[in-house]
Amino acid sequence: MSRLTITLDDDLHRALKESAARRACTINKIIEESLLLRGIKPVESARQLVARARQCSGLSEAEAMEIAVEETRAARSA
Repeated sequence: MSRLTITLDDDLHRALKESAARRACTINKIIEESLLLRGIKPVESARQLVARARQCSGLSEAEAMEIAVEETRAARSA
């Protein structure tokens, strides 16, 4: 497992600690969940998602990848 150091505004850090305490979980867990909700996933996870979408849709690999990239960009800019 990798480690990461980040700098947060004091108020945001306090809010994060309070949220973790209320949910009885770790700050790490909240950050990981937030990253996943923003669409930041391991490459293999994205490949599996594209493969499942392609199977269900009948699209070629290139067509499925193009749609996946467009949707990811749209979700990240929202």
